[in-house]
Amino acid sequence: MTDVPSHLNTADILQILSYLPHRYPFLLIDRIIDMDGDNSCIGIKNVTFNEPQFQGHFPVRPLFPGVYMIEGMAQTAGALCVASQIAEKARPKEVYFMTIDKVKFRKPVEPGDVVHYHMTKLANRRNMWWFRGEAKVNGTLVCEAELSAMLVVE
Repeated sequence: MTDVPSHLNTADILQILSYLPHRYPFLLIDRIIDMDGDNSCIGIKNVTFNEPQFQGHFPVRPLFPGVYMIEGMAQTAGALCVASQIAEKARPKEVYFMTIDKVKFRKPVEPGDVVHYHMTKLANRRNMWWFRGEAKVNGTLVCEAELSAMLVVE
């Protein structure tokens, strides 16, 4: 049985920068909301036309690359893992993206869209974490996947 949290936490961009090593142009989340311990959270990505990938993907009809959505899910899950470990006073040295399964791309994402990465923990054993992710735009599922991460603790 999972304990019900007394409140849901958020992480602004400065907190995300402290959790993850990624920086522009590869930091693919802008905010995290509804952090329920290490169980779930929602990462937010504001897709804007001035991002460098739109110069080549695709100039006539710019589309947010599917692999970027997967990476956004991984970053959201990784930040959740790190935040939960910091709360337990055991800051990990690194977070590594390990596996990805059951990926489905449902609809294209375009500049101007706001992507919500709904990440839910499936399991956690020692330093390994498994998550299910759903990317949504305006409540519509655009991508889904299962992924795993490994925390390296000093």
